[in-house]
Amino acid sequence: MKRQLHLNLFFHSRGHHEASWRHPATSPLALTDIRYYQDLARRAEAALFDSIFLADQLALGEDVAQAARIWLEPITVLAALAVSTNRVGLIATASTTYTEPFNLARQFASIDHISNGRAAWNIVTSWLATAARNFGGAGQISHEDRYSRGEEFMAVVKALWDSWAADAIVDDRAGGIYALADQIRPINHRGDFYQVAGPLNMPRCPQGRPVLVQAGSSDTGRRFAARHAEAVFTAHMAKATAQEFYADLKRLAAAEGRNPEHVLILPGLSPMLASTEAEAQRLAREVNELTDPEVGRKQLSGRFGGHDFSHLPLDRPLAPEDFPDPDTVQAARSRTEVILKPGAPRQADLAAIAGISRRRARPFRHRRHARADRRSDRGLVQRRCRRRFQRDAAVTLPLQFDVFAAEVVPLLQRRGLFRTAYEGTTLREHYGLPLPESSFDAAPAKPAALYEA
Repeated sequence: MKRQLHLNLFFHSRGHHEASWRHPATSPLALTDIRYYQDLARRAEAALFDSIFLADQLALGEDVAQAARIWLEPITVLAALAVSTNRVGLIATASTTYTEPFNLARQFASIDHISNGRAAWNIVTSWLATAARNFGGAGQISHEDRYSRGEEFMAVVKALWDSWAADAIVDDRAGGIYALADQIRPINHRGDFYQVAGPLNMPRCPQGRPVLVQAGSSDTGRRFAARHAEAVFTAHMAKATAQEFYADLKRLAAAEGRNPEHVLILPGLSPMLASTEAEAQRLAREVNELTDPEVGRKQLSGRFGGHDFSHLPLDRPLAPEDFPDPDTVQAARSRTEVILKPGAPRQADLAAIAGISRRRARPFRHRRHARADRRSDRGLVQRRCRRRFQRDAAVTLPLQFDVFAAEVVPLLQRRGLFRTAYEGTTLREHYGLPLPESSFDAAPAKPAALYEA
């Protein structure tokens, strides 16, 4: 069977570009209007996309006056999208740093039930210093501690999702038995960060548990993904680094005793499409000319944990000494490494780097293409299909997504590279992922003590 692409639409403001909110081609709806998200989700489903994805951050950006990056809380939005769609997968971001495991397990289990098995959790460890001040004010948690806490968090939520057998609910009205008590177990977790008795006060999810998604590219992030993630979002500016990441993550997953085929890799793509090459480049210039370089400078500073770039002229080529040592950065270390690793344009001036930090969808977040969208353009299709999985971050929404859906998707379908109909109903079926094993399938039953950290 021919391998096929998996496509995911990334909802980000009115498009994956710092200035997309200003462009007249973007949606006129407010970013707090649920109809905006419902409309995009329905478009993604009509185009047979595997999933849609909602990002999040836990603090107001310092550039709020010039950047429209305020949106609704993503898990709440998924509940509305679950009843507005029927097939497309629903991914939301939630933090292991500033969330309690029981609450998160319950929320995502609810979304999986409401959507009949289409929920996924994008696992993040929160790095924003401003977010730390919103949750106790004790200061930013180090990169190492965030991942230590995250590992224990994962142990707890997985145990909670596994605390009910699939057939625990019998709902026998005549006999007066709703659930089989011996098919529901406490987890009795006692660890360094959490003490959770369990069980979850909700039956097992339709998917066993939500699909687990992650985006870390640092060494620690990769190992975390190898242990837990079933789909991995990533960003690379050079083919060699993308190939290295793919091979390394598959190797790490195998070393963890997992089937590497059950760890999907979704590199980002931020396309600007039009009927001709000149038109695509014109649209790209239109949006770029709306960009405020200072917004990019602030974003770049945030990525490097608040490092001060304000004294640097915008037109001077940057040198390695203009950046902090990546090992000292307690913020988004994976993104700093993308910027500083070989293949990234470090000789660019600050205006280019700061512009890329939003203009090209955050600091080197996704490779951007401004290409003609012609049905006969074999090169366009081939360039987009070198890898099996893609995450589409449209520059302007809904316009650029509509062009992609109307012109690129049919090309992929004719070449047998993308589905022509949904074959399953759950996100696991879309992604080709198996149901997670249930501890209730093993005999004898595990004692509660085995759930303790």
